[in-house]
Amino acid sequence: MSSPSLVWFRDDLRLADNPALRTAINRGEPVIGLYVLDEESPGIRPLGGAARWWLHGSLASLRDRLAERGGSLVLRRGPAERVVTETVRDASAGAVFWNRRYGLPEREIDTALKTSLRDEGVTVESFAASLLFEPWTVRTGAGTHFSVFSPFWRACLALPSPRAPLPEPRSIDGPASGLDTDDLDDWALLPQHPDWAEGLRERWEPGEPAARRRLREFLADDLPGYRTARDEPAADSTSLLSPRLRWGELSPFQVWHEATAAGGEAGRFLSELGWREFAWHTLFHAPDLATVNLRREFDAFPWPRLRPSQLEAWQRGRTGIALVDAGMRELWHTGYMHNRVRMVAASFLIKNLLIDWRRGEEWFWDTLVDADGANNPFNWQWVAGSGADAAPYFRIFNPELQAKKFDPQGLYIRRWAPEYGGDEPPEPIVDLAASRKAALDAYEHVKRAARG
Repeated sequence: MSSPSLVWFRDDLRLADNPALRTAINRGEPVIGLYVLDEESPGIRPLGGAARWWLHGSLASLRDRLAERGGSLVLRRGPAERVVTETVRDASAGAVFWNRRYGLPEREIDTALKTSLRDEGVTVESFAASLLFEPWTVRTGAGTHFSVFSPFWRACLALPSPRAPLPEPRSIDGPASGLDTDDLDDWALLPQHPDWAEGLRERWEPGEPAARRRLREFLADDLPGYRTARDEPAADSTSLLSPRLRWGELSPFQVWHEATAAGGEAGRFLSELGWREFAWHTLFHAPDLATVNLRREFDAFPWPRLRPSQLEAWQRGRTGIALVDAGMRELWHTGYMHNRVRMVAASFLIKNLLIDWRRGEEWFWDTLVDADGANNPFNWQWVAGSGADAAPYFRIFNPELQAKKFDPQGLYIRRWAPEYGGDEPPEPIVDLAASRKAALDAYEHVKRAARG
């Protein structure tokens, strides 16, 4: 009797450069793909609405691509430790393979599964596939983790070069009989009442084929001018690869090697890949990054009582600040926001409205297609001044100056917030100068508390 190999897909929804899948195929037994929708295990953060929309499309693509090659994808829902164990028994699997995850709750689940399955005589192996440099491999000279990006990235670049990507399998030996599987539509990942995803459908096509096309297009068309155009939101010159990397439709190894081969502005672009690595490095060593200030002196920050009307105005792009409103409406419509505008919108929430960064992080978690457990809180803490290698709190983005510098023709603003081109643009809900001063006064309280 055969003892099938089970490949547990997680944030690696691709066939190419998938070490877990490749190892399962090389084992020579039938291969079964498994995806578990886990919203119940302790510490696992439920996906936001935009992320759920993307997951549906990416799983549908993966299911079809596996089927084209003779494989299959089993969908099951529930606590991962229980579901994976049950699936191994249902399939009489002799081996389980997966690619590693780096959040603490995920690591605890994976460690427990490795132990219990091995105790039952099942072969279990995990692989590096989602990060170029795993968090424990990058250390300071003193043997500690890094808290500043530049030396972190220099240390990464001093390590052996990232491995070459693995080829996509041409065929997969599937099992003779299938396992019970959920219907993807029954998971209700897509919004229905109301269906707010029209803009997401217009902007995105989830799945590995579209991801690989986008990488080729970016390297051919946008990489040559990346250094300057990347900051211009109207230019559409960023890579748009963040959701592809978040869901693992592309691996960072693929991006690294193809960008390096392209030359030109690759170094500047790859440092952005390094920033992603640094976010995961930070989360690995600070698992509560989404809820706790990394710089604990910021616990003393005197956040005023929340004004729900101001938070809602920011969420809906009704602040009276043109660049902020344009960005928030782009986010609401497409599940995405240009990176420069993300920084401006986040700074406005934290430092002009004096609203706790965690409120903004929660909103982005729900509305971004690329929100993940590391980059989303890491970048919010960076803007807030409470995170690793943070922007100093007194660096407050002036959204009007940012618009003049990076959207001088007003193309981006007119696209997403056209009323600002009229004779009577909306009134700001706060005065930028006065709110900036209030933020700096609040920061003085933090500095006094830090001095004891």
